[in-house]
Amino acid sequence: MYYKLNKTNQFRSYRGLIIEAQIQDFFIGRIWTRTNTPFPQEKIDAYIRYGYFRLLKAISNKTTNSILFKRKQYRCNRCQNDNQQEFIEFNCARCESICAYCRHCISMGRMSSCTELIRWNGPAKRLKKQHVLAWEGQFTDLQEKASKELVESIKKKKDHLLVAVCGAGKTEILFPGVHYALNKGLRVCIATPRTDVVLELFPRFQKVFPQTTIHALYGGAPNKTGFAELILATTHQLYRFEEAFDVVIVDEADAFPYTFDESLQKAVMKARKVNAPIVLVTATPSAQILLRTKKESWGVSFIPRRYHGKPLPVPRFEALWNYGKWIEKGRIPTKLREWTEKRIEKNEPFLIFFPTIRLMEIAAPLFEEIHPQILSVHAEDPYRKEKVMKLRNEGIPGLLTTTILERGVTIKNVQVAVVGAESKIFTSSALIQISGRVGRNIHFADGDIVYFHHGITVEMDMAKKEIMRLNQMGFGEACK
Repeated sequence: MYYKLNKTNQFRSYRGLIIEAQIQDFFIGRIWTRTNTPFPQEKIDAYIRYGYFRLLKAISNKTTNSILFKRKQYRCNRCQNDNQQEFIEFNCARCESICAYCRHCISMGRMSSCTELIRWNGPAKRLKKQHVLAWEGQFTDLQEKASKELVESIKKKKDHLLVAVCGAGKTEILFPGVHYALNKGLRVCIATPRTDVVLELFPRFQKVFPQTTIHALYGGAPNKTGFAELILATTHQLYRFEEAFDVVIVDEADAFPYTFDESLQKAVMKARKVNAPIVLVTATPSAQILLRTKKESWGVSFIPRRYHGKPLPVPRFEALWNYGKWIEKGRIPTKLREWTEKRIEKNEPFLIFFPTIRLMEIAAPLFEEIHPQILSVHAEDPYRKEKVMKLRNEGIPGLLTTTILERGVTIKNVQVAVVGAESKIFTSSALIQISGRVGRNIHFADGDIVYFHHGITVEMDMAKKEIMRLNQMGFGEACK
């Protein structure tokens, strides 16, 4: 097709510039830096001249007047940040004036006052409406009910909250809702705060939606071609989208940093089209989420029982006094060593969570003395994907990890220990999620989850009581 803008800002046929499918596919719904695209700059400039892109400043500002002085108020048009403490002014050699840049999203490329962003202003893409759902599983009654409720909310363009215990089959419950939306020609995004969750979900959705173009977006992700009808992304990647999606699903909606970073929540709202429904999925909803869903009359689904009908493994507490000093002196505390050796003897894969990267790195060589193939992983580890895959494929006996693997990771028959469960990093919701790694497989519905501690905390007690409460609720539902 050939297009050009007329005076009413509408497109009419025009023989002048051919729209390349790969450029249209990439930029529809995206907000991107003008000078840093996957395409030649002269080509982007030509598209701008013909009106296929709308330009806007990366950092906008307005001057506010006060009694004593004038002050600039900055706003980042990519991440929506307007916290003035996160903008830094500097003498810009490029434009030879005072510029400001946004510190909040600088990890994704610097946005400054003289940076230009582009948004696609050309024709929209017509999405296909024939998608195959190749899933042969069977829902429990609770899953079936929640799935139908979700589809109904999407039909009505109504926001929805899905609360389900760890291992309840939340991902499978999403399949019919996603399938319905795709077959209506809607573009769907499933966003999550953690890269590991994206890596876990991507192959599962590829398998059940074999005729759908699906892209996975996260830091360091390989480039994909074609127009994605379904996108799986970290919430940070949504900074780069605007009015792109007809349905946005936020998985693990209670996870750090999403719940603590208002700009990520704004990014979700920015990425959806007007009146597009938002779906929040979580096992441990925060008080803020529950209050919002009640205040705004969201649809709500609740599943207090795992898909295989077995109760959630209840954590046990084991005192591990002065564990930090032991490890720093080059010794693994006796109880922790015995627990690890037992897992290896019984050929049970394991995860051992540490409160800090430093303590884990000190401990790593000590665990290698027990077994040379015990590995460690953290958020900045470039090989974390491969290491988790090795554990899943039984290539290594176990992993030492930080809270980066507290959710979104499913390992058959995994056993879990938390070292320093009293540490502030281990909130009750984090401990519940960590406990939820155990017993997820129908053939290994039991397992050991132990909180090694230097004193029992309120958060530990809350996590244990909540798991026991959910087990009672699940049993009650099963007996109805």
